[in-house]
Amino acid sequence: MDNKPAGTRQLKVAREIQRDLAEIIRSKGMATFGGAMVTVSEVRISPDLSIAKVFVSIFPSDKQGQVMNILEDNKKAIRGELGRQVSSQLRIVPEIDFMLDTSLDYAQHIEELLRK
Repeated sequence: MDNKPAGTRQLKVAREIQRDLAEIIRSKGMATFGGAMVTVSEVRISPDLSIAKVFVSIFPSDKQGQVMNILEDNKKAIRGELGRQVSSQLRIVPEIDFMLDTSLDYAQHIEELLRK
């Protein structure tokens, strides 16, 4: 994906995918992810709408590795569910790349540094 500003369609599709994936992950329940809370914080989609980078925040952060593995292992099933939800809007369902959103950890680290 390049760094050109996203078009209106790209942004709309990304928001829709973010909303749908958040619902899919929420419906699986925290037990699926070893008791961790998983939040879809952002979705960036390629200009041709074929690849979606899905940024997830995971709390507590010590479960990040475990949850990312679970998401990777279930990527096909999650994409299938997403396909059923967006089939009326999109011709192709984008490939999903799960990425760890570390902005919360970074903010927490900065906060700790400021306290010292």
